[in-house]
Amino acid sequence: MTTLDKIKFWGDHHNPKWLVFFRIALGLALVWKGIAFILNLNVLADFLHDTGLTESISASVSISVLADLIIALHLIGGICIAFGLRTRLFCLLNLPVLLGAVFLIGLKESVLKPYSEIWLSIIVLIAIIGFLIEGNGQIAVEHEARETIT
Repeated sequence: MTTLDKIKFWGDHHNPKWLVFFRIALGLALVWKGIAFILNLNVLADFLHDTGLTESISASVSISVLADLIIALHLIGGICIAFGLRTRLFCLLNLPVLLGAVFLIGLKESVLKPYSEIWLSIIVLIAIIGFLIEGNGQIAVEHEARETIT
């Protein structure tokens, strides 16, 4: 049994029921941030122009591809995480986005600024890493489907 299989086995068998509510809240937070991202696309464009990340590639193409990717990962991933469907996969896919949110955007903003969203990003990042290890939990669509098949 490999190390990843051992982590998955441990996460599947040591999952308290109260953690399910936290997983659902995490999924809803990702959906909420995806919708907020749709409503504030100009913030990403301004950030990419200020940092100079768009100079090597066409600015409009890189901004739109990056924005579409972030929106899709947050919306689809958030819904799947909330329902407990492929939680580890969507946590892994959302991990680079949240690392970028914490280390790229979070370092630019002041952490001590009132109403700073860096703290929400850090909490969601920690939760994503936790559910990457922990998995779905007992109350999940994937868990229920496995029980009806067997």
